[in-house]
Amino acid sequence: MLISEDYRKQQSELHETGTYGIAGETFAPMIAEIMQRLSISEILDYGCGSRLGLFHALKSKVGHKFRYQAYDPAVLEYAIDPIPSQLVACCDVLEHVEPEMIDGVLDHLQRLTEQVGFFSINTQDAMRTLPDGRNAHILQKPAQWWLEKIMARFELQTFQVVHDSEFFVIVYPRIRVILDE
Repeated sequence: MLISEDYRKQQSELHETGTYGIAGETFAPMIAEIMQRLSISEILDYGCGSRLGLFHALKSKVGHKFRYQAYDPAVLEYAIDPIPSQLVACCDVLEHVEPEMIDGVLDHLQRLTEQVGFFSINTQDAMRTLPDGRNAHILQKPAQWWLEKIMARFELQTFQVVHDSEFFVIVYPRIRVILDE
C-alpha cells in the first residue's frame, strides 16, 4: 500500500484548493535539460498534484515531443497505477508520504524508473497544514536519512542542496544481475 485512505482524503482536500503543489514548475528547467541531454521521450510525474505544473512548464522548455504520464494517489483522475517510464520526476512529494509507507513508495519509484530519476525533497515545515492540523510535510528527516533510503534502491549520480532545507538527487536504476544457480 502506498497511501492510507484517511491520508488520501486529507491530501485530496488540499489539492482541491488549486494552490497546492508547485515544486514541479520550479525544477522544470533542470528536468528539461536532463530530457534533452539523454533524449528522454517519456516522463512520469510522480505525485503530480492537481495542477500538472511540471507538464505545463516542460511544454515550453523541452525541444522535442515527449509522452507525459501523471500520477498522484490523492487526485482521483491521476490515481491509476502508472507504467514504467524513462524518466521519473518526484518533486516535493516524498516528505508528504506517511512514514509507514515510505519504503513502499520508494520501492514503487524503483520499479517505475527505467533510465533516470529526479527527486527533490524538502526537510523542514511546509507552509501549509493538513485539514487535521498537521504540517503538510509529515516526513521531515535530514538529508542523510533520505540518501540512505534512496541509495539502497538507486545509484546516485547527483546530490545538490538547493537551500538549507531542500535538496535534489539525480539517480539511475541499480544494475540487476541475475546469476544462474
